[in-house]
Amino acid sequence: MLNLKDLCSGLPLDPMPPNRGRDPSMPHAPVRTPILTPEEERLALRNSLRYFPPTHHNHLASEFAQELRQYGHIYMYRFCPPVHMRAYPIDQYPCRTPQAASIMLMIMNNLDPAVAQFPQELVTYGGNGQVFSNWAQVIPNYSSREQYEKMFALGVSMYGQMTAGSYCYIGPQGIVHGTMLTVLNAGRRYLGSDDLRGRVLVTSGLGGMSGAQAKAAVIAGCVGVIAEVDATPLRKRHEQGWLMEVTSDIEHCIRRIREAKRSKTPLSLGYHGNVVDLWERLLKEYEMTDELLVDLGSDQTSLHNPFSGGYYPVQLSFQQANQLMATDPAHFKTMVHESLCRQVAAINKLSEAGMFFWDYGNAFLLEAQRAGAAVQKEGGGATEFRYPSYVQHIMGDIFSLGFGPFRWVCTSGDSRDLALTDDIAATVLEEISANVTERVQQQYNDNIRWIREAGKHSMVVGSQARILYSDQKGRVCIALAINKAIADGRVSAPVVISRDHHDVSGTDSPFRETSNVYDGSAFCADMAVQNFVGDAFRGATWVSLHNGGGVGWGEVINGGFGLLLDGSEEAAKRASLMLNWDVSNGVARRCWSGNSNAYETIQRTMKEQRQLRVTMPFPVQDEHVLDRALQG
Repeated sequence: MLNLKDLCSGLPLDPMPPNRGRDPSMPHAPVRTPILTPEEERLALRNSLRYFPPTHHNHLASEFAQELRQYGHIYMYRFCPPVHMRAYPIDQYPCRTPQAASIMLMIMNNLDPAVAQFPQELVTYGGNGQVFSNWAQVIPNYSSREQYEKMFALGVSMYGQMTAGSYCYIGPQGIVHGTMLTVLNAGRRYLGSDDLRGRVLVTSGLGGMSGAQAKAAVIAGCVGVIAEVDATPLRKRHEQGWLMEVTSDIEHCIRRIREAKRSKTPLSLGYHGNVVDLWERLLKEYEMTDELLVDLGSDQTSLHNPFSGGYYPVQLSFQQANQLMATDPAHFKTMVHESLCRQVAAINKLSEAGMFFWDYGNAFLLEAQRAGAAVQKEGGGATEFRYPSYVQHIMGDIFSLGFGPFRWVCTSGDSRDLALTDDIAATVLEEISANVTERVQQQYNDNIRWIREAGKHSMVVGSQARILYSDQKGRVCIALAINKAIADGRVSAPVVISRDHHDVSGTDSPFRETSNVYDGSAFCADMAVQNFVGDAFRGATWVSLHNGGGVGWGEVINGGFGLLLDGSEEAAKRASLMLNWDVSNGVARRCWSGNSNAYETIQRTMKEQRQLRVTMPFPVQDEHVLDRALQG
């Protein structure tokens, strides 16, 4: 077994490690089908060999060619290090600077089998969200799904998703909180109450990101029913305690929904089966009994990756689907489209009966539209469908208040450090919340409750990490308070701060993060690029910029950062400069798109921070001015 010093010494070439191939005890990514020409296969092989001296080419060439033909990509399994991948305490890394050690720690956390979806394929979440393309390297970019598959097979690009590519994924906890807030605010908007006892949410997916849904539903107080076709993540969430019950009997599922609804008992129920079957059975129950068992509906299958394991058509078993997507991709695509049409047909009828459905930013409605399903919105814009996205109706206004997913990782690996930083964050938010508007205070109260109760929900997977939603002032004050605690010795080691890219200003995604930007700029990538550049020269330890993420390759640009707090004055200066920019940039953009929350937020921020100057837009107050000008 390697130690960390050996791991940091570079590729082991003399002698080379044995080729152990795939570990059968681990879950693995579906076989990819890039459809390469003989010349492109040759190029992929040439590209893979460039990491190694010519003396090794003869030995490795046939091995890599077999991987390419068998798995659709050259992962270089031989060089998967025989070390337990996890976030080791930062002082165990043989680095000259703590900043370098923090990057290694975050990379290894994202490849921890307890965190990563397919560890040996370097996939952290989302079916294809990778830390690296293979076990020897890094990358560039291009922009259609077909071109991505080809570029990935050639070994010149990869899909970083969002926080996978910036090494800042912290396991499903990162999305539990956001999902809980989404469900809570959906109740406020659609059901007129944040008391969700006896209310039923039906959705799908229990993988890397979607695995948060079960936990979030129970924390929000409702009945969460989540369909999952793959037994592995279903079992994993149940063993983790995130999923309370599991059944493959759809009739038992219906009985448990009815019982929990009537008793108003919070429940997370995993249905081992296809979500289309579940939607159609719920519709049948309504048609037979006139009882609508579901109040809220959504979907978190990985539809950014619909034809390579992100979505499983109802006509096929899990095993049949995996086989068909590799042997007959065209037929598999047809079956995915048919399945999506059936799913939407059932959802539409249940919605007409009173269920509220929203798109969870996974490209569900976009792919359903491409499949020919009835999701069009009459008179809607380019980013609008029959159902809203959760950003358009729920989270967009929260982003425009400056609130978004701020996170940190205690590099000591000590749970006591995490408990202390939890207390620091809660205390900071309580102090700030005493002097804010009612709408902002509601967001603070939700997050204070979250952070005060976070420890008891057992959400840590991998590194000792935490997430909460905060605005600009809260993020800066929390970072400075944690930095001071490190300087005082109360926190025993440096702390990495970061955020999800799904944030106020980290992502330009017209079908998700910027779907509520209606001034025509939703398809512009200015916000993510400006954040990437601004964060870099304001002091981030590392930055990232990705094509793809959430809704798919070519559909989004997103960026992120990591910043190490080590207790120094320099770290405090960097955190203040960078975090202020990181949030205000997005709020200003949303202000210019016409969002009233963002307008008020940026005005208030300029009063609090005299150095901040944002050119404010002047909205048209008399629509007749436009009418007269255009008619004339």
